[in-house]
Amino acid sequence: MTPRQVGLHIGRSPTIVYDLVKDMGGVFRAEEIESGFRLSVEEREEIFRCLTRGDSLRQIAKLLGRAPSTISREVAANGGREGYRPWGAQSKAQQRRRRPRPAKLLTCPRLRAVVESGLEACWSPEQITRRLVEDYPDDPGMRVSPETIYQSLFVQARGALRKDLAQYLRTGRTHRRSPSSHLEGRGRLKDMVMISERPAEVEDRAVPGHWEGDLIIGEDGKSAIGTLVERWSRFVMLLYLPDDHGSEAVLKALTAKIQTLPRELRRSLTWDQGREMARHVEFTMATDVQVYFCDPHSPWQRGSNENTNGLLRQYFPKGTDLSVHTEEYLDFVANQLNGRPRETLGWRKPCEKLAEAVAMAA
Repeated sequence: MTPRQVGLHIGRSPTIVYDLVKDMGGVFRAEEIESGFRLSVEEREEIFRCLTRGDSLRQIAKLLGRAPSTISREVAANGGREGYRPWGAQSKAQQRRRRPRPAKLLTCPRLRAVVESGLEACWSPEQITRRLVEDYPDDPGMRVSPETIYQSLFVQARGALRKDLAQYLRTGRTHRRSPSSHLEGRGRLKDMVMISERPAEVEDRAVPGHWEGDLIIGEDGKSAIGTLVERWSRFVMLLYLPDDHGSEAVLKALTAKIQTLPRELRRSLTWDQGREMARHVEFTMATDVQVYFCDPHSPWQRGSNENTNGLLRQYFPKGTDLSVHTEEYLDFVANQLNGRPRETLGWRKPCEKLAEAVAMAA
């Protein structure tokens, strides 16, 4: 559940819930993975069903492939034949398994020193973890997971790593964020065609006319500029969104911009799953351009667009109001990028490559 949903559920402000989670380092409890040696929830539910219909403990054990003594102890410890309830038994089992465990980085100074050194060198927890295997291949004690490093940074009750080391993380974040938290409230767009269904000709850049698109967002998320990059030529077009960047504004600007191209140069568009593309079906009907959607958390599936957005930040710095820029200035910036020689094009310019594509289509 999101902080907002939790707040509504317990009758408290979502801000209170969010602040509490943040104070705990933002660490969320991962779903427990059953080992197979202990009884699972499903097995406990089957025990309950068998007890209800009067099966003996030996019959239940044979059905589940467990020792009769295991079933006997399970039933006796959780209310007997009459009082046994599967979820109550599962909850008690989980409670019995809990025990305080000292943090690994707290009990191993040598490992802690290596991790701290890596963080101070601005390495990510993932890089530190992978490098430990390379540097200490025969020492199992010199192993730590990225999640352990994050928890040791953000949950100070663990006392394993200095809190100031968090400043060396690329994000500069001071608490753990759920992998899906940035999708909170987004929902799934209707009638999406996923990138896995995209033709092979798009992937290998064999044919011009396939585009990648995204928004670059301004200060406090209040302004935006749409970006389009043609995969074959790296030609850039920018969408003017002066008032808002909702689905209606993006539909209008995107449709108008795409229709300035020859029909041979508008074959497909690849976008992420942002809400601004909620009206993608209308866009396809108006332009005959099929929209393909990237998988979640997969910006590399729009690699050309991501690289171009990085170049555009020279003109549109992060944290600035993008609505102050005129449409004429956006065209100027696009022309600047399209006139730059690109190594990936053999030092040709995107405008020259696109002109070649137009000539090929004529």
